[in-house]
Amino acid sequence: MADIEGSWDRRFDGVADTLAASLDAGTDVGASVAVFLEGEPVVDIWGGFVDECHSAPWQKDTLANVWSTTKTMTFLCALMLADRGELDFYAPVANYWPEFADRGKEGVEVRHLMSHTAGLPGWTEHLEPEDLADWEKCTSLLAAQEPWWEPGTASGYHAVTQGYLIGEVVRRITGVSIGNWFASEVAGPLGADFSIGLPASEDARVSMVIPPPPLDLETLNPSEFAIRAMTNPLLDATYPHNEWWRRAEIPAANGHGNARSVALIQSIITGRGEARGVRLLSAEGCDAIFDEQSNGQDLVLDMPCRFGMGYGLSTEMMPIGPRACFWGGYGGSLIVIDQETQLTVSYVMNRMESGLAGDIRGANIVLAAVMGLAED
Repeated sequence: MADIEGSWDRRFDGVADTLAASLDAGTDVGASVAVFLEGEPVVDIWGGFVDECHSAPWQKDTLANVWSTTKTMTFLCALMLADRGELDFYAPVANYWPEFADRGKEGVEVRHLMSHTAGLPGWTEHLEPEDLADWEKCTSLLAAQEPWWEPGTASGYHAVTQGYLIGEVVRRITGVSIGNWFASEVAGPLGADFSIGLPASEDARVSMVIPPPPLDLETLNPSEFAIRAMTNPLLDATYPHNEWWRRAEIPAANGHGNARSVALIQSIITGRGEARGVRLLSAEGCDAIFDEQSNGQDLVLDMPCRFGMGYGLSTEMMPIGPRACFWGGYGGSLIVIDQETQLTVSYVMNRMESGLAGDIRGANIVLAAVMGLAED
């Protein structure tokens, strides 16, 4: 059986066994898992290797690009500003970002950005991949763009654009970029090893993501919205291998961390605003997460989705509980947060699976954690 490093409460042997089995089967190459219970770490483990060549083991401080799990960090920044009275989710975006009112978007509210219902899941004007590192260009084009559908009527996953949209609102309010604000107001106070815009000094710790097998687009039959959103620029799993991607602030997709840092930060939600003695928002400040903003067939993902204020909420496909929320990243990373059981579970890996909706590896980890909790 694969060697699993780190520590865990024996109630959660099943979590360690699940990770070991995945490494043994080759469904994982290198990965980390963290479980926090009532704000304290009860599982902090890792195993495998940093690449397919097995050139070096995954270490305690290994980092990986977590793709859309980054969005949960962006949501937390917005929640904190709302809790401080500096941001109103039900106010027009143009109140904070006047240029955004162009092309019929004067009625688009901040909550529409948070819930993928703004009608801006991609860019209409052509972008080159490296343009994603140009904050001004990406945000200016979105401000000048006409929505692809009537905002507020349906969700359509804003895979990359959501970070620029929320991030620009954060920048207009705070006067600094969302990556810098996150570093000073979230990661710093918690001592969490997570970055939106990775410093060059940390490159040596990064396990580059292993691209997934290619998708068979004929069998997927993607919607027109999906094609437009995911191909301009093409969502390429090799982007994190490039320095321009790692240095940029792409708050929906290029966060770098590990399971420990993701779980630590998001346990703020589990702890109703507090984690490990650090309070970032009030208990009531977390409640907005569970205000349902959309519930139906997503126009981009072409699957049922239910969104609260940012986070995904419990559905028949993801029955995580009435006071639980989650999100994951392209290729498989995952964070699940449950206020009712005070359980936070995170999975971060390097080997990606196909599709934006993740795969069963993270779900298996969550199930093992829940089973361990039931044995208490």
